[in-house]
Amino acid sequence: MKRVLLLLAVMVGFGMAAAQTTITYWQYDYATRVDAMNQLIAQFEAENPDIKVVHETFPYDGYPAQVAASIPAGQGPDVAQLFYGWLPTWQRAGYVVPLPEQYFDAAALDENFAPLVQAAKVDGTWYGLPTAVRSLALFYNLDKLREAGFDGPPATWDEFVEMATAMTVKQGNRFVEVGYGFAPTGQDHHLVREVLVRQFGGVPYNDDYSQVTYASEEGVEAFDFYTSWVTEHQFAVPEFVPGNNGYRDGFRVLENIAMIVDGSFAIGDVQRLAEFEWGVAELPTLDNGVKSNFGSFFMNALTPNATKDPAKLEAAAKFLQFVTSDDAMKLWLDVVGELPASRTLIADPELASDPVYGPFVRALDYAHATVFVDESGQRDVMVDAINAVVLQGQDPAAALESAAAAEQLLLDANR
Repeated sequence: MKRVLLLLAVMVGFGMAAAQTTITYWQYDYATRVDAMNQLIAQFEAENPDIKVVHETFPYDGYPAQVAASIPAGQGPDVAQLFYGWLPTWQRAGYVVPLPEQYFDAAALDENFAPLVQAAKVDGTWYGLPTAVRSLALFYNLDKLREAGFDGPPATWDEFVEMATAMTVKQGNRFVEVGYGFAPTGQDHHLVREVLVRQFGGVPYNDDYSQVTYASEEGVEAFDFYTSWVTEHQFAVPEFVPGNNGYRDGFRVLENIAMIVDGSFAIGDVQRLAEFEWGVAELPTLDNGVKSNFGSFFMNALTPNATKDPAKLEAAAKFLQFVTSDDAMKLWLDVVGELPASRTLIADPELASDPVYGPFVRALDYAHATVFVDESGQRDVMVDAINAVVLQGQDPAAALESAAAAEQLLLDANR
């Protein structure tokens, strides 16, 4: 009798294991994001014991290439994270599929998610959803501001220049500390395109983002102002701390950079690593008071691998619903610092008045999510223009005109 019961137990256990569906989730390797997703996966698997989620991460720079090599071969993730600006390229290449209507109601998504999340659509069709959205703000070292004789962050760009200059330290011809972490490949290309150009009275593109318009008189004035932080005022130094994350490391760890512009996703690491008093402020404005910001998000999408059988599709859809729920967004806010993508959660007055999250939340009211056709190519165009001025001494107007012409070719080739 015992042997029969044991055999039955083994058979039941085997049946349960056989019925379990395994899906794979990919994202780029960023410590707080990986931590948050691991916590969400543990919660999801506890609620859905018939589904196993394999979580794999990759270095940011090589992540898109890994996706491009794997999915066409029928390998890789069932659910993949991607920057919203990559969506047009990934959709054209067939790396992602539309959200299945049987699991995702388009009208409900329109109602529940923040307006900038509409950028997760292609031709009106939803291709993914974010757990969080983000905007830009000014991170500042309050200890250094006080040492320089200031009691708070700058509200205007004139004040920003004054404070950044005062917090820059040189020993002979060598910079020891700088007032601002110059980061064209970080968030500064967005700062130029969607913030400064608009604050100076221009627009970076026409209404449907099919024409580049930032090489206007106002755009050149904005570009000249930004590059002057290196060429004239000398409170910013290209590659002062080498590497894509050098400006962040200089601010939060090395303490040789006094201010940076970064996204809300950086909050978690600053809270964890910074051993000084710091704060966050909305981006400065000109005397005209015009505000602008860049809003963005990483989204989660289903790949063709998830459609190979109904059980896998259902499991992948359940997982995507779970990691983009309000509860998941609250966890993501606590662990990563990125803002909830839900209209309801963003509208919470307590969040908008928070000294750290508040500047990012308030910025969502006037943030623009650039509609990219080739995010990496368009980024490179602006970065090359900045480098042409600060590293090669090119005239800002000429550099920006060349950038606009090159980006227009990208827009024309991908539409």
